Amino acid sequence: MTIKLGVPSKGRLMEKTFDWFADRGVTLARTGSEREYAGAVMGIDGIELVLLSAGEIPRELAAGRIHLGVTGSDLVREKLGLWEEKVGELAPMGFGHADLIIAVPKAWVDVTTLDDLDAVAAAFRRRHGFRLRIATKYHRLIRDYLRDNGVADYQLVDSQGATEGTVKNETAEAIADITSTGETLRANHLKVLSGGPVHRSQATLFKSRMAEWSKDDRRILTDLKDRLGLED
Repeated sequence: MTIKLGVPSKGRLMEKTFDWFADRGVTLARTGSEREYAGAVMGIDGIELVLLSAGEIPRELAAGRIHLGVTGSDLVREKLGLWEEKVGELAPMGFGHADLIIAVPKAWVDVTTLDDLDAVAAAFRRRHGFRLRIATKYHRLIRDYLRDNGVADYQLVDSQGATEGTVKNETAEAIADITSTGETLRANHLKVLSGGPVHRSQATLFKSRMAEWSKDDRRILTDLKDRLGLED
């Protein structure tokens, strides 16, 4: 008769998550030392706090090992194929905003849209004998987005950090990454393609569709949603 709530274990995302719940009368708190990933929930019975990295939470939700989880909407969509079959969105939380975008060098004055990128990619392959490289860690989201928009002549190269620097370092011709202010893009002489972002991400409270939900668990969830002011 306990449901598990997974939240980010450190940093601003953890602090903002704690604040969001506290504003609604539910207190989340770390227990033990700073090195211990232990926590408690006060203000409502039947909920166990599980501290995880934001990147682990989609996996744990999909595996049914936690019932609820707070993480970025971009991470759920990137890490989970057919994500809507595995998790449901309970509430966008209004913080952790960032846009997943595609950016190219500012020097590419004739490239401002995806159609332009498609044309440049085809010409690039003819000229160089290999496909234009886009550096990203969001392989699923970018591949699906480019396919849906008819861009085919490219290859994704993995980048787990300092993605904006890959163009300058000549390991990629374009990038796809999360940005909130755009300052790092501008510093690296990159511009965002027009037409809107691939995905507008924010911290979101998700419910696992794969976890076991007993009658008592569902009652606890209803109590929590009432406390948080969420529609049933």
